[in-house]
Amino acid sequence: MALKVGIQLYSVRQSLKKQPFETLEKVAAAGYKYVEAANHDALTDDGVGFGLSAKKMKDALDNLGLSIVGCHVNPLKLERLPAVLDYHQELGNKQIGCDIEFYPYEDMDYLLRRCELFNKVGEMCKERGMRYYYHNHYQEFQKFGDKKVYEIIMENTDPNLVFIEMDTYWITRAGENPLNLIEKYKDRLVLLHQKDFPKEAPQPIVMYDGIIDPDKEITYPMFENTKAPECFTEIGTGILPIQDIIDTAVTAPNLDFIILEQDHSSLNEIDSINTSMKAFQKYSGIEWD
Repeated sequence: MALKVGIQLYSVRQSLKKQPFETLEKVAAAGYKYVEAANHDALTDDGVGFGLSAKKMKDALDNLGLSIVGCHVNPLKLERLPAVLDYHQELGNKQIGCDIEFYPYEDMDYLLRRCELFNKVGEMCKERGMRYYYHNHYQEFQKFGDKKVYEIIMENTDPNLVFIEMDTYWITRAGENPLNLIEKYKDRLVLLHQKDFPKEAPQPIVMYDGIIDPDKEITYPMFENTKAPECFTEIGTGILPIQDIIDTAVTAPNLDFIILEQDHSSLNEIDSINTSMKAFQKYSGIEWD
C-alpha cells in the first residue's frame, strides 16, 4: 500500500480569496491532484468557502483534473448539514470534517456533549454514504482527570460514525508521538495532515513546554496569539520524521491520502506548495498516478 499526496486548500487561502480559479490552476500545475477544502463560513456558505455553486466548483475541479477528498466545515450546525451535504454530494466529495475544537478545562459535560454531536454528524453523513472525520490540534492532548481529551473523544464516539484526520505536526507539538497514535487508531484514520517544524524556531517544539499551561483552559484567542508563523516550514525542510510517519501510516487500512496543510510560510503560497511537492516526490511509500 502507498499514499497519494493531496493538499488542504487552507495552504493557499490568501491566493484563493483573490483569484480562486487561477489558484486552483496553480495547485494543479504544482502536481496536486487531490484537494481538501476548508469552509469557515458554513453558516451562510453550503460549499467550500468561496461562495461558488457546486456546479461551478465541480466544473473547475474537473477541468483541472482535481478531485476533492474532504472538506472542513465550521461551524458544525445540525440544521445546516443537509444543505452542506447536498452541496458536497453534488461535488463528488464523500467526507467532511471539523477543523478545530476547544474544550473548557475539565468540563466533561461539554466534552461529552460535543462527542454526542460528532456522533450525530457522523450518522447524518453515513445515511448519505459519506463519512465524518475529526481533525486535531494540540489542545486535545490536555488531561481532563486521568485521561487526555483525545482519548475521551475516541472512547465516546462511534468508530463507525466518527473517523479521524490526524495532524502529525500538532500531535508532535502536544508532546505526543504521532507514530504511536497512528498505530493505536489506524482503523479510524482516513486522512493525514502533514507539515514540518523548522530546525531553528522561536518556540520549543512542545507547546506545553512553557508556552501553554496544560492545566488551564485553552481558548481560540490564546491558540491564535501563541501560534508563531515562524514555527512552520515546508515539507522536508524541518525536523519532523516524515519518512517514518509515512512508513507507519501506510499500514492504516482506510487511509489513502497524505495531505499538505501549510498554515504559514515565509515563502509566497504558490512557491511554498511547490517546495513541499518536490520534497514529497523524494519519499518512499508515495504513489503517483
